[in-house]
Parts: sequence; structure tokens; C-alpha cells
Amino acid sequence: MNDLFEILPFRPADILLPQNCDLGLWSVVACDQYTSQPEYWQRVEERVGRAPSSLRLILPESCLDGPSVETDIMEINNTMSRYLREGRIAEYPHSLIYVERTLDNGAVRRGLVGMVDLEQYDYEPGSPAQVRATEGTVLSRIPPRVAVRKNAPIELPHVMLLTDDPERTGIEPLARETAGMEQVYDFDLMERGGHLAGWKLGREQLSAVAGALQALADPAAFNARYGTQDQPVLLFAVGDGNHSLATAKECYERQKRITPQDQWETLPSRYALAELVNLHDESLEFEPIHRVVFGAEPAQVLSALRMAYPDAREGEGDGHVIRYLYGNARGALTVPDPAAQLAVGTLQSFLDRWMEGRSGVSLDYIHGAEVVEELTRRPKAIGFLLPPMKKEELFPTVIHDGVLPRKTFSMGEAHDKRFYLEARKIRL
Repeated sequence: MNDLFEILPFRPADILLPQNCDLGLWSVVACDQYTSQPEYWQRVEERVGRAPSSLRLILPESCLDGPSVETDIMEINNTMSRYLREGRIAEYPHSLIYVERTLDNGAVRRGLVGMVDLEQYDYEPGSPAQVRATEGTVLSRIPPRVAVRKNAPIELPHVMLLTDDPERTGIEPLARETAGMEQVYDFDLMERGGHLAGWKLGREQLSAVAGALQALADPAAFNARYGTQDQPVLLFAVGDGNHSLATAKECYERQKRITPQDQWETLPSRYALAELVNLHDESLEFEPIHRVVFGAEPAQVLSALRMAYPDAREGEGDGHVIRYLYGNARGALTVPDPAAQLAVGTLQSFLDRWMEGRSGVSLDYIHGAEVVEELTRRPKAIGFLLPPMKKEELFPTVIHDGVLPRKTFSMGEAHDKRFYLEARKIRL
């Protein structure tokens, strides 16, 4: 069992779980959600009150540029240390946890919580690493996240890794074995989050998972599956939390620079906690991530978009269809013979160029068309609605093209995102 895990980029971890508290108040949604809806976080704040909560251990992304960010980070680190001192968190050594997340719509998403080896992960496009990013990494987004993580004693993950396991050999068999495993949590999540249950794997389950992952990592089987020749194995693609995992990688690389090489393997920062999910999980739906531009006249944005693509025409046709809305206006623009593979690439390429150097203009990435509708009722706001990506396109695209355009897809609506629960020590 151990030999198999030692050559895999995903393995058991010393997992921390909260104890002697209300888990429904402890667990809150990923920090990068609801960035344009501060009322959501205000409701969570009021609901949690003074109860022990992961809300006190994270910094919502909307606060990264806030005036008190340094004080906020210091308070988070102090709270982490206090929770550890007070025994709020129990450790489960060398563990994998099988997770069943019942979503708001009743579907069940199955996953496996463990740690990923950052030596075997790379976010650079075209990397041959076994764990790769699915979208282009914006380097400017990493430093503020490093500031949050670099001195933190523990991590709480919202990273979700995807594996392409059409025969369902790794995770799904665990659903039939929960009666023989130790259940470690079972509770309802807040704010339409659904329900969360988890079981600690025993020795037999650990061995079976290791064997299944090892088979998926076999180079000959990999190349046969994708019709490639001598391509390096892509075992896991980052489905959610690309920038969070890139931040963990950067913190580890910083530690390496001040640590003798023979000690790198024992650095806690070498690993990052994540949940592994099968791409073929029936509950897993790829939702488009829409765009909303704030602080600009919609007519000016559309005029610039038409100038960027002179062959574009109004209405929907053959090519990349970009639907837009603002106020009571609705429309679509079709870009024929696009250079990008996906409509999101055509739109994002324009937005990146147009927004450069424009003060007072901001761009947000929105889950759910109804939220875009609401936000674009504001003055000087225009939304762009994008089509969904087929999930079977993910691994072949990353294998052949490197990465997808930034924020191409989302796995479910915002309330379906990963909630914080498990943690892990990342400092000696």
C-alpha cells in the first residue's frame, strides 16, 4: 500500500477535523465565491456569530484588497493557533476521507480528501507534470494569496482535483463500503450548501484506492486512452482552486530556497490538501463562468468589442456567439472563424486587452445567469453570458493545448462549491 502511494502525486495526509462544535456553523463556502455579493458574507457572519468557525480562518476574496487586510491576516493566523491550542481540532494521521456531498438539487458528489505532492504539480502551460492546471494562471493573483498562506499554521482547502476514470475504479467503489469505515462527520451545510458526510478509509480501502490510481497512471494505458504516443501522463487536472494550488506551490518553492535539499521531502509545505473527484461523477456538471464589467458604459464596451473583431456581426450565427446584457437590453455578437478554440477565449482575449490601463473599470467572474441579470441592472455594468463546456473535452484540451482560457468553467453553482471543513498543518 505505502509503496503504491509513494510514487503517486495524491496520498494520505494527517487530516485535522473540528470537534466539540456545531459543524454547520464551522463549515463555510470557498473564499472565492460571492465576491460581488457582500450581503452573502454578511448573512454568514450574522449566522456564525461567536461560534467556532472556518469563517475565522479564511479571508474572503472580496477582502483581499481591503484597507485592513494585513490586520485581518494576522487575526486569522492567531485564531488558527488558538484553535490548535484549545483542542478545537482533532488529528487523523495518515488518512484519506471518502466524502459524499448531497447538493442542493439532491445529486450526490463523491470525493476523496487527501494531499497532493506539489513536486508533481505545475501550473505552467504545456507542463509534463502529473498534476496540471486547467486554466492560465494570473501571476498577479498569487502574491496576495501568498500573504494569507505564508505564515498560516494550517491550511483549509477548496481545491478540487479531477481524475479521468470512466470505469469508476477509484472513488465510486467506496460508496459500497461505508458500513465498514469510521464515519467522521455527517451534517447539513448552510446557505443551500446541501449535506456533507465523510468516512475515514481503512487499510483495505486505502490499498484499493492506491491500486486504482496506479492503474490510471500507467503510461501505456494513458496513451491508449487519449490516442497519443509517448505523452507524459496527466493523472489529475485542477478543477477548482487553480490559483489556490498555485499559491501553495509558490509557498513551497520559497521554503525550498531556505531549506537543505535533503529536507525537502519532510517539509509540510511540500503538500497541499485537496479533494479528488472523478470527472465522470454523474453529479458533476460543468457550468459556464460569465463575465460582468463594472464602471464602463455598455455601449462603449460593445463598440470596442466590434472594433476588435471587425468581421463580427450582430445576432447568433456560425462562429463564437457572445451574448450580452445590460439594463433592459439583450443581444448577441457572432465572431466568425475565431482564432481561439472556445468562445470564452475570444471574449477574454478582448477583455484583457481592452481593460489594460483603464482606471475605475473592473471585471468579475460570475456563476449563474440569474446573478448576471441582477448585477447588470446597475448603472455602468454590462454582462456577457457564455456557453457551457463539455466536460469530456477537459483532459484532451489540457493534454494537447496546455491550458484553457482563464475561468472557462465552473463545477456547479456557487452554493455547490466546496465548503471548508478538513484542515492540515503546513508549518513545523
